[in-house]
Amino acid sequence: MNKEIELKEGSDLSNSSTKHSIATRVIGHFLSYVFHPLFIPLYTVFFLVYIHPYLFSGEDAWSKLRLLLQVFVNCTLLPLASVLLLKGLKFIDSIFLHTQKERIIPFVICMVFYFWNWYAFKNNLEGVELVVFSLALFISSIVGFLFNIFSKISMHAMAVGVLCSFMAVLFFSDSSIGIIWFLLSILITGLVLSARLIVSTHQPKEIFTGLVVGIISLLVANYFAN
Repeated sequence: MNKEIELKEGSDLSNSSTKHSIATRVIGHFLSYVFHPLFIPLYTVFFLVYIHPYLFSGEDAWSKLRLLLQVFVNCTLLPLASVLLLKGLKFIDSIFLHTQKERIIPFVICMVFYFWNWYAFKNNLEGVELVVFSLALFISSIVGFLFNIFSKISMHAMAVGVLCSFMAVLFFSDSSIGIIWFLLSILITGLVLSARLIVSTHQPKEIFTGLVVGIISLLVANYFAN
C-alpha cells in the first residue's frame, strides 16, 4: 500500500512538472522555501517586535532580541533539528515529508514546542498578540495532526492561513497598523498557495483544507486568549 502511494505521488509530481515551465517551478520552490512553515512564526514575531508602531516600543534591545530568539529556538531551530535527526536515524526517508506517515512524528514534535512557546509567553505576561499567535500555532498543529490521519494536509497552507488571519485581526482591531501589511499578508498567502499547487504533490482540496485550518485556529485562539 505504501509503495502504491509513493508511486502515485511520484506520478502526480511528474505530471505536475510537465504542466509548468522551469522558471515557474523555480519560483514555486523559492517561495516554498522562503515562506516555509518553520519561518512564518519568525517573520510574524519580527513584525510585532520591530515593526509594529507601539506594541514593544517600550522594550529595550535585549528584551526584543530575547523574544525573537525564543521563537526562533522553539518554532524554527528545534523542529528543524528534530526532523534532521529523524532523517539521520532513518525514521523518515526525506526531510520534505512527502508522505502522511513521515509527518506523524514531526507534527507531534511541533505540538510540543509550540505548546511550550505559547505557555512561556502566556506565563511571562507578554503582549496578548504574541499569546494569540502562539496559541494559534499550537492549535493548528493539533488539528493538522488529526487531519493527517486521513489526508496529507498542506503545512504551508496552514502556516499562511494563520499568518493572514492574524494580520486581518490585527488590522481590523488596531487602526495604527497600516493596510499595507494586511494586503502584503494576503499577497504572500496567494503566492504560497499557488506555489504549492505548482511544485508539491498536494491536491487542491488538501491545500484549501490547510488554509481553512490555519484561519480557524487563529480565530479560536483569538477568542480564548482575549
